[in-house]
Amino acid sequence: MVHERLEFEMPAACALVFDVFHYHHWRARWDSLVDKTLVIGGAPCPYVGAISENVGGGLLRPLSMRTQFIRFDRPRIAAATMLGQSFPFTRWAASMQHRELEADAQRSLMIYTYTLETGPTALRWCLEPIVKLIFGWQTRKRFSRMQAFLAQNADEVMQWQRDSGLAAANEP
Repeated sequence: MVHERLEFEMPAACALVFDVFHYHHWRARWDSLVDKTLVIGGAPCPYVGAISENVGGGLLRPLSMRTQFIRFDRPRIAAATMLGQSFPFTRWAASMQHRELEADAQRSLMIYTYTLETGPTALRWCLEPIVKLIFGWQTRKRFSRMQAFLAQNADEVMQWQRDSGLAAANEP
């Protein structure tokens, strides 16, 4: 089983980072790991109990995964777990925590933690190190793209939050 915790300093406050990841119309503009993601039932973002469909992007296009959100507390934490299996994963779960940086209210720390297990069981010993390497690399790449997106588009996202009535909920 692979368990990793990665930290990323983000060039925006927690609520902005949270929304850019979880509102799918924003995510489609920067996420290199998925080509398409949607909440079953059409909601614009997940919620506790929501099931999402995620189709891989680029070379990972054949990888698709259904996840269910087990925690969704905007703008602090969200967590999801995979439903069923999706080769090479037999189990997958992740959480994303957001913390303001004391020195700068316009920057935050995103902590991404994931656990995965690969299969088939007989091949786990050789498959898991490879999947760990690729998934870790892709995760760093995707969140680097998210950082760049936030650096260039924060004002646009903040305006959308104000227009959507989400700006008032940005305060902890």
